[in-house]
Amino acid sequence: MAKELLKIENLKVHYPIRGGFFNRVVDKVYAADGVSFVIEEGETYGLVGESGSGKTTIGSVVVGLEKATEGQIFYKGLDITKASNRKKINYNKDVQMIFQDSMSSLNPRKTIFDIITEPIHNFEKLSKEETEKRAKELLDIVGLPQRTLYQYPFQFSGGQRQRIGIARAISTNPKLIVADEPVSALDLSVQAQVLNFMKKIQKDLGISFLFISHDLGVVRHMTNNIAVMHLGRFVELGNREDVFNNPQHIYTKRLLAAIPQMDVKNRAKNKQNRLDIEKEYQDNHDFYYGTDGRPYPFLKEISKTHKVAVNADELKNFEKENK
Repeated sequence: MAKELLKIENLKVHYPIRGGFFNRVVDKVYAADGVSFVIEEGETYGLVGESGSGKTTIGSVVVGLEKATEGQIFYKGLDITKASNRKKINYNKDVQMIFQDSMSSLNPRKTIFDIITEPIHNFEKLSKEETEKRAKELLDIVGLPQRTLYQYPFQFSGGQRQRIGIARAISTNPKLIVADEPVSALDLSVQAQVLNFMKKIQKDLGISFLFISHDLGVVRHMTNNIAVMHLGRFVELGNREDVFNNPQHIYTKRLLAAIPQMDVKNRAKNKQNRLDIEKEYQDNHDFYYGTDGRPYPFLKEISKTHKVAVNADELKNFEKENK
């Protein structure tokens, strides 16, 4: 049985909106509003949703680029929202990130050697020879020639730059990597290469991934468990089979219907399915969403592995139970 690596409980990230003569807080942006999930050792957990759903915010909080308004993050059972605990377990070494834009995430003035060894210098004291040996080993792992070690980012293709980003991320031997839209800027053929490579290093190195994407097709290929996020809240949680074969929330159904289909024979049928789901969404919006326009905050259990946000009929019972 896999061990729990990271546990997030009731995570909230709210950004104040200020206005008026005294610049007071007049409203809030609910980037994340009470989300909870668990990542086990060696698994890939998918966060999926449209732009603005809050998924990148969660990833940023996990790696420490953003601060949570409320909630707790447990790493190997220890609450790392307390700064003293974060230092005790060297959390920043164990949790790394792969960014969406490989070009902007790599300093154009630094060589590949400087880029991929920078995290090493933050946590280890190695001689120049040891550092260079480690850098060459990293290039071997990501499938780049050692002779490219002292070249610059602009000399590489998009797929190669993303491999450099992966080399930097694994340089500290992390236990968890947050991959934020890691292939969205790449051509389809290159996407497949990078994704398959990520699966390979996961198998070889035992790394867990928090995989963030708007592309359900990519998420299906990569992940074990999935959280579907909309407007700061989870609308559906489940394993890959639950979400793709038995979607319950109208938002999940809309995302699935939007996946391009290669089946020419059923093109008309698939188009009609998209139209039917969109009509259901428009006609029953208030059934799935509250007066604030956001999904209801409680999740009901469909099975041991599958949860979905409650609808309007179920809301009152859940409010009574959670008082």
